[in-house]
Amino acid sequence: MSYINTDFFSFSNGNTKNADTLFLIDRFFGYTCRQEDTSKGLVPMTKPTASFWIHELLLQPHAEGGYFRETGHSPELIVTEDRRERYLYSNILFLLTADNPSHFHRLKSDEAWYFHEGSTLTIHLLHPDGRYEAVKMGRHPEKGELFQFTVPKGVIFGSSIEGSSGDYALVSCMVSPGFDYRDFELLPYDALIKVYPDYGSILEKLAYKKLPEASFSKDHV
Repeated sequence: MSYINTDFFSFSNGNTKNADTLFLIDRFFGYTCRQEDTSKGLVPMTKPTASFWIHELLLQPHAEGGYFRETGHSPELIVTEDRRERYLYSNILFLLTADNPSHFHRLKSDEAWYFHEGSTLTIHLLHPDGRYEAVKMGRHPEKGELFQFTVPKGVIFGSSIEGSSGDYALVSCMVSPGFDYRDFELLPYDALIKVYPDYGSILEKLAYKKLPEASFSKDHV
């Protein structure tokens, strides 16, 4: 399949009609555009909203915040250190918005994040030794933003979006060994502030004052 053709080089004149070329221009050069009228050339197009992705990807609310959908797991099962069976890995799509962040929680497995779309996302990590670390993910590596990052098991973490209401970030997450709600722990504000007293401002934003009531499936991928 050939994506680079004469349409690519006619972009600056507003003459391109090749959908694959427009896709590449959008992804690699930051343009979002469409052909409205050949006499006018390319005009700006509104980028997809969080609601668009939630609807198109069939995402559902997550207990920690944000929206997700399970997308699969390994066929293999493994036995963990505590003698529990888990999938070798599991995957989800995950979307966060500026007003619906991921609240502080902890997993017994490593979780790899892969950035796809949207605004800059910050993963806030509270390490067992008392350190706080902020890792930014996004489309701007020149600003230190990452496309991939792995949260180590046992680290408390939450995630937020930079921007105003309506801004979002779409990512994929892979957990290995595979995710199970029995390995998932939400941490409330009262418990965290005792251990991390120097980080009250971020705890105010990303720690639940009261944990949400939720029914978790023990067989969740």
